[in-house]
Amino acid sequence: MRQEEGVWWMYGVRPAPIAESGETIEEAFYRFRNRYKEVLFDFAQEARNFDEFKAYVEQFFYEPDKDSEDEQLWEQALRAIRTAKCAPPEPFAKLPREVSESKPSQITIELLNRADARFRPSDNITDTYSVPMANAA
Repeated sequence: MRQEEGVWWMYGVRPAPIAESGETIEEAFYRFRNRYKEVLFDFAQEARNFDEFKAYVEQFFYEPDKDSEDEQLWEQALRAIRTAKCAPPEPFAKLPREVSESKPSQITIELLNRADARFRPSDNITDTYSVPMANAA
């Protein structure tokens, strides 16, 4: 997430092929999430079967951006925060800190129309913002 010419932009690292903007951080995040869902819905509509859908999603999620610029920027920012060479700028400074390795960038696509499947609202995961923790010295 970064501000460019007064507009907030959220660039994907995983998934890399999408980006969205907004007047506020929340709007950029909301629009990014909606674009992400639209892509997944398109894959679901185009896929002939579950295995093809799974392949589309995994390829999309793990495909790096053309020159890996956004991933490189993410890694640079992570190193700078961890070595205490910088602090997150406002409005990110007050976000909770988390060890980024505790939430690796990954995706799981699982077929859920099994006879033994039970779906509960508690299975859903709430979106949250956080900032990487600095390394303990």
